Amino acid sequence: MTGFGRGAAGTELWQATVELSSVNRKQAEIVVQAPRELSELDARIRKQVLAVIARGRVQVSLNLEAKKTSDAAVRVDRSLAVAFENAFLELSKTIGRDVLPVASDYLRQPGLLAIGSEPVDPESAWAAIEPALADALVQLLAMRAREGEDLKNDFLNRLAQLDLYTRKIELEAPHRPIRQRELMTKRLRDAGLEIDISDERVVKELAIYADRCDITEEITRLDSHFAKFREYLDGTEPPGRALDFLCQELFREFNTIGSKANDATIAQTVVEAKTEIEKIREQVQNIE
Repeated sequence: MTGFGRGAAGTELWQATVELSSVNRKQAEIVVQAPRELSELDARIRKQVLAVIARGRVQVSLNLEAKKTSDAAVRVDRSLAVAFENAFLELSKTIGRDVLPVASDYLRQPGLLAIGSEPVDPESAWAAIEPALADALVQLLAMRAREGEDLKNDFLNRLAQLDLYTRKIELEAPHRPIRQRELMTKRLRDAGLEIDISDERVVKELAIYADRCDITEEITRLDSHFAKFREYLDGTEPPGRALDFLCQELFREFNTIGSKANDATIAQTVVEAKTEIEKIREQVQNIE
């Protein structure tokens, strides 16, 4: 499901802005875009998003700004500076004469001097990021919920149409053995075989045919699936995967009816029903 959410929060040290955008995806996928210094917070962000998102590709964009800038634009790695000085003292002792470093030696030492702001402390930054992320998730879920209501109404309308197809098939099915008897009688007459319609062989053949084309079980299961589908739509848990399974079962039952009925009128209705199920299945892939 699609949606967007934006949240902002701050502490005495940091101002955080979080933007979330989601697009349709069958599985859950979280993509976090954040400063490299906050990479250790990636797992926390994913966990918080996955707690409320079961499907969809969600992109998390994080922006963090310091409220107070440091007076010192250049930072010194004190431990590295002391180690560098001690190395020259050790070198002097080794060769028996004083070897003193000059300023250029220190400047060439990688990491000894760093220019820029103070390093980001992930823990203090999280105090601003967490509420901003929570606000963004609230907005994202609200937008997805509105889309979900629209999809629910669409599903209910299509289920009503599938129910009409089922009732139509249910009315047509009992006439199938009668039409088969008429067809069998006509073929026998056309072949010059005058057989009494009450002949035991004819009755047995018609009984076997009636049993083979009976679709009572399929109709019962379809009604059960329709009821379950509506139940999932009204539930509080994410129904996406359950509805996906039900679509497969609905398709299977209509397909079986088409095979067993062996009737042009019923077959046409089955085709229309399967087309409607495919439309439902396409939308089911997008919901939570």
